[in-house]
Amino acid sequence: MSTVNAATATQQAASQQQSADTSQSAAPQIGEEFNTFIRLLTAQVRNQDPLSPMDSTQFVEQLATFSTLEQQVRSNDSLQSIATMIGDLSSMLASEWLGKTVSVESSWVPYSGKPVDYSVKVPDDADGAILNVRNGSGEAVWSEELDLSEESFNWNGATTSGETAEESLYEFGIDLYQGDQYIGTVAPQVITEVTEVASENGTMRLGTSSRLSADMASVRRVD
Repeated sequence: MSTVNAATATQQAASQQQSADTSQSAAPQIGEEFNTFIRLLTAQVRNQDPLSPMDSTQFVEQLATFSTLEQQVRSNDSLQSIATMIGDLSSMLASEWLGKTVSVESSWVPYSGKPVDYSVKVPDDADGAILNVRNGSGEAVWSEELDLSEESFNWNGATTSGETAEESLYEFGIDLYQGDQYIGTVAPQVITEVTEVASENGTMRLGTSSRLSADMASVRRVD
């Protein structure tokens, strides 16, 4: 996994240009390889024993060897180009996303002693919502009714016992109602800050200050 964070984004942009210049000067050129092969083959034919000329089968094998070498050089060049493009893309995305406030949908939310800020996607037919927080054992920790006229909410670690919740992973479920009728449960949209950009198996992912990570496509910026 290739990761870019705020401390390394600028360094990567500079080092990529230097690496590109170095690789261009050091990378073997296919034309040079071909010319070298032709010179060697010409010298071999010119200096062969007239009474025992080079076997045509051997000649074909040498041509096949060069063809394989040429394909390997092309493959290496292509892979290097792809790696460079991925590095450039990571740096570009890092500059656009690092430090930005985003919302990440997640039923499980880490609590680290700081308030958890979140919003809720409420369907048009819902007029009531209740937040339910459970610990890793499934035990109810906190419950409160949300004022849907508000755009965002937070849980500061309060518990029904009056004590502050331990730093751990908690399950958030927001039950939605239409009048007294329950119509479903949704996960919160956790509001957090992007701290790193990573390429994982060809997919760009964002790491955040809330210790949540998600595919870039599923993350929404908060203006």
